[in-house]
Amino acid sequence: MKIFEKAPAKLNLGLDIKGRCDDGYHELAMIMVSIDLNDYVTISELKEDCIVIDSDSSKMPLNNDNDVFKAADIIKNQYGINKGVHIRLEKSIPVCAGLGGGSTDAAATIRALNRLWNLQMDYDEMVAIGFKIGSDVPYCLGGGCSLVLGKGEIVKPLPTLRPCWIVLVKPDFGISTKSIFREIDCKSISRVDIDLLKSAILSSDYQLMVKSMGNSLEDITITKNPVISTIKERMLNSGADVALMTGSGPTVFSMCSTEKKADRVFNSMKGFCKEVYKVRLLR
Repeated sequence: MKIFEKAPAKLNLGLDIKGRCDDGYHELAMIMVSIDLNDYVTISELKEDCIVIDSDSSKMPLNNDNDVFKAADIIKNQYGINKGVHIRLEKSIPVCAGLGGGSTDAAATIRALNRLWNLQMDYDEMVAIGFKIGSDVPYCLGGGCSLVLGKGEIVKPLPTLRPCWIVLVKPDFGISTKSIFREIDCKSISRVDIDLLKSAILSSDYQLMVKSMGNSLEDITITKNPVISTIKERMLNSGADVALMTGSGPTVFSMCSTEKKADRVFNSMKGFCKEVYKVRLLR
């Protein structure tokens, strides 16, 4: 039997670093959305007690460095599964891009293995496993528009946003999230008013929402990679309603209220970067 799961990319409409916890992790406040840019995970059982991963992407590690492997390994150990599993990853989400590709693949793997082995895990049990892998995995288990708090383990669904178009630009380099978080100085980092952004979403106030969006990590990443600022400026000059880096970067996204605006931004960026995508929010 084969189990198929879609794994959508995520965007951070807002990302605020509230401080550093005693264990060294950071306290976060984020608002995330899912977009129609998807990886696909296919899982099947093996008689041999092993985890085998293959992918159509040469950029993916196929060993225990892969979050998908970690998800399968944790579940096998936690539930005493002595059967093996083959995991096929079909990648469309760029790697090391701030779009949550590894996290959403891991979340899809957790959902798929729950079905394959009839583990009957509830949402909280899957979140506990996901959080062992990464701070974005709990959100990716459910996706949609959500407020994410704590270290990423607290996920509170929000109303679906009004339809709009998204243009993504992925520069031709990747960024390690860990390398950016090591640079955080909680005393000087820019802050984002997540409560105001949440209020704008709850009241369906699109103009207030785009004005309230922000990312505390932008300044750190832009200092190391100034082209991100250039991309943002070019998007705004092309008519985007807002332009923002997602996650730790380097991907920049713009939101456009009409497809005509999105087409203008897309065409402007196509001649500037190789990886440009026009997508919709998932509802």
